[in-house]
Amino acid sequence: MPKVVVVGAGVVGLSTAIHIQKQRPSTQVTVVADKFEKQTTSHGAGGLFRPNLEHLLGVDPDTVTRWSHEGFNFYSKLAVSPEAAETGHMVMPGYVFSNTEIKNPLYKSVVFSFRQLSSEELEKLAVKYKFGYQVTTVITDCSRFMPWLMRKFKEQGGVVENKHVDNLEEFVGKYDVVVNCSGIHSRELVGDRSVYPIRGHLIRLKAPWIKYWVYTEDSAYFIPGYDSLAIGGVRQKDNYNLEIDPKDTAGILERCYKLWPSLQGAPVLSEWVDLRPHRDPLRLEKETMKFPKGSLNVVHNYGHGALGITLAWGTGKEASQLAVQCLSSSTSKL
Repeated sequence: MPKVVVVGAGVVGLSTAIHIQKQRPSTQVTVVADKFEKQTTSHGAGGLFRPNLEHLLGVDPDTVTRWSHEGFNFYSKLAVSPEAAETGHMVMPGYVFSNTEIKNPLYKSVVFSFRQLSSEELEKLAVKYKFGYQVTTVITDCSRFMPWLMRKFKEQGGVVENKHVDNLEEFVGKYDVVVNCSGIHSRELVGDRSVYPIRGHLIRLKAPWIKYWVYTEDSAYFIPGYDSLAIGGVRQKDNYNLEIDPKDTAGILERCYKLWPSLQGAPVLSEWVDLRPHRDPLRLEKETMKFPKGSLNVVHNYGHGALGITLAWGTGKEASQLAVQCLSSSTSKL
């Protein structure tokens, strides 16, 4: 039986592993990681599906569009299915506000609906932006989605191993293909210094009266989940600090209260800080790595930054196709 190991159990790793199971059911797929579910960066994400090219430098727009369609088709079907309560997917309208006109955003052709607001509508909403857009999309509550992905993986025969991987050489002779979805750990694991952290900080509020999301160009946004409202945020390049910074907390609250005064008075439930693994461009390719013990077929899929949830299903499908190509190539040589 062919054996594939996926390094990393975030949304990118689990999505890729499930795709491999779908494409090659006869393959034994193992996920190896030292962080799972609540410990992963994916777990704390806001989960708003809003793909954009400004965070994906160096990637062909047609490729991003393909990945986006793959992801939206999957998430939107879950959002209107009987499984929605379990998977954490919601169909939700919201607003994008900007002082610069957004003429033809990538997500316009992907999401449920997109339209520009009139000046009268902006005035009624009492926002101080020149342009506004009403967008209906999907939100993924990752506190539900991540456990669901893991259950699906295990139900399909997936194996999970909890360990830290220091060197891919340990898989030589044990697996036919390694899929590297290790995110920021790829700096050490494969020596890729072009992937770097973008520190994120979200605050969770109890605000059940908010039934929509708002995103702006000024580091102020809020996104409802099943049990809380996430407000943010910060994008701090090369900041490895995982501690909550009171200055960031105060800044987020100040910006969001100014943006949407009705948030004031909502109790703070929790705060989340983690490192988004960013790379320009994100890395999705296969290579043959050579070690003293032998060679290894490796597929890389990491560096999604703030678009991990949005792109994971699409890049996972492409990475799985590359893995299957490697398996087919190995079989043909026998």
